[in-house]
Amino acid sequence: MTIQIDLRNRREAIVRAHMADENLLDFESVLSTFPHPHYEIVATGEVYDGHDAVNGYYRDSRRAFPDQRNELISLRHTDDAVVVEFTLSGTQHGAYHGLPATGQTFVCRMTAFFIFEGERLVCERVYFDALTLLRQLLRGVSLRRPASLLLLLRMLRGLKQLK
Repeated sequence: MTIQIDLRNRREAIVRAHMADENLLDFESVLSTFPHPHYEIVATGEVYDGHDAVNGYYRDSRRAFPDQRNELISLRHTDDAVVVEFTLSGTQHGAYHGLPATGQTFVCRMTAFFIFEGERLVCERVYFDALTLLRQLLRGVSLRRPASLLLLLRMLRGLKQLK
């Protein structure tokens, strides 16, 4: 029993450090929580495998949302994972996946499964409702303004690029 509690405590410490370092934009520290970084973003079907790919994901997402932050809501343990419910927030100041910057803020409740093999973090798998996020980013769009129509057209073109 003590061994299992110790393992859970070590896994939880890794996850908490991982999330804190994301907020600090210390991506080398985040990447060091994995022996081989691997992310799966379920809502978009994206998979980032390896140091360079995951680092590119961080770079691109923070270029689009430089103030992006996570806030822990709850944390639970399973036999091979730590399941985290959190709120992600930010402001879109740059293009992301072909979607032009809107200047809008978002707050989206998400779940991440941090999958472990023993003490080794092998995957972060993130689930969220992409339409909740998109609706917030588009809330400034008005069909009565010509500039909004152009923005909406660019957004739709960007959406076509997503899987």
